[in-house]
Amino acid sequence: MKLLKTLPLAAALVALPTLGLAQEADTTPTNADIGFILNTFMFLVMGVLVFWMAAGFAMLEAGLVRSKNVTMQLTKNMALFSLASLFYYLLGYNLMYPGDGWTITNILGAFSITGLEPVGLTGAEPDLTYASVGSDFFFQLMFCAATASIVSGALAERIKLWPFLFFVIVLTAVIYPVQASWKWGGGFLNEMGFLDFAGSTVVHSVGGWAALTGAIILGPRIGKYSKDGRVVPIPGSNLALATVGAFILWMGWFGFNGGSQLYMDTAGNVADISRIFGNTNTAAAAGAVAALILTQLLYKKPDLTMILNGALAGLVSITAEPLTPSLISATLIGAVGGVIVVFAVPFLDKLKIDDVVGAIPVHLFAGIWGTIAVVFTNSDANLMTQLYSIVVVGAFVVVTSGLVWFILKATIGIRVGEEEEINGLDMAELGMEAYPEFSKS
Repeated sequence: MKLLKTLPLAAALVALPTLGLAQEADTTPTNADIGFILNTFMFLVMGVLVFWMAAGFAMLEAGLVRSKNVTMQLTKNMALFSLASLFYYLLGYNLMYPGDGWTITNILGAFSITGLEPVGLTGAEPDLTYASVGSDFFFQLMFCAATASIVSGALAERIKLWPFLFFVIVLTAVIYPVQASWKWGGGFLNEMGFLDFAGSTVVHSVGGWAALTGAIILGPRIGKYSKDGRVVPIPGSNLALATVGAFILWMGWFGFNGGSQLYMDTAGNVADISRIFGNTNTAAAAGAVAALILTQLLYKKPDLTMILNGALAGLVSITAEPLTPSLISATLIGAVGGVIVVFAVPFLDKLKIDDVVGAIPVHLFAGIWGTIAVVFTNSDANLMTQLYSIVVVGAFVVVTSGLVWFILKATIGIRVGEEEEINGLDMAELGMEAYPEFSKS
């Protein structure tokens, strides 16, 4: 009897939300609203994953330099990310994504400061087929900062802090955004049909070209190459840190490649993101295993630093096209990246180009390979277009980076003195050490 008396009340309570929704039908999200929300959320989450790569670069570099230079590398990574965050919104983002506001059509974007939507979208008319400007800016910024991190490791242990940071400003505000606009901003390379899904060329080879140019102009570390032509190994300070850094980068790459799908508003897009995750992980694993086996065969013992860079090279290799390959294809693409690293490191040493962390083999050489490999799994790719784009981007970055490096060298200098380099940049440039308890003093 009590149950029967309570049924009308329960029915009324259940109906209340329905009545409320009926009265506020104009606030019910449409399909377009839901797509906008999901895409925006994806950019934010994937962007945080890519942001975490900044920690990966910092740990990798801190582990692969000598203890007397660790604080310098940590300072450079903290500063470069912060500078990229500021100068990418002041200039870089609109140079990269000018929309209809090209300064030179399809070549040079717009010179203007990035603006976000108003609070609560009040008075705004957002593109409900895409995502918020704020989320897109945040996501793209992370790629820009990653490019600068590549340069940091290659030039470690002998470059001055402030000239390096000035180069970072130019790289993140102008060099990276301009060439990225040619592909991702709808510029002339995009119109030609150049394919680079998440940036084997647009991000990684750009950092690699800038690092290569800087390493040649800067010169090798003292004692790296003997007078009789021998390569003198200079072990890093902490391989545990370097390994943690590599795993963090591996993790961040899921956001790097997965977020580059750009949409998660349909079941198909979400399925594609999961496919990208699987291929990204497979390529990294294949690169690591290839380096593991190859160093065992060549040197009779596996080399951990090569294995770490093999995994990263596998990741760079799959970045140009992580969607279309099968798992078997992703394995082969990543494995070739691992092989490239093992042979590229001694090749650079023969040329007396000193790359402290192996950034040039990983990001430049594997980036070139990954861009070419697109033609093997994506029928829309054209080999000549891919090669042409690699050359155009490479030439642009080498010329502009070289110009900046030469100006810095001729004016304020880019390299510390011999005594400062021998004693370590931590004390010479910063006056503090990462491991003071192990100091000789």
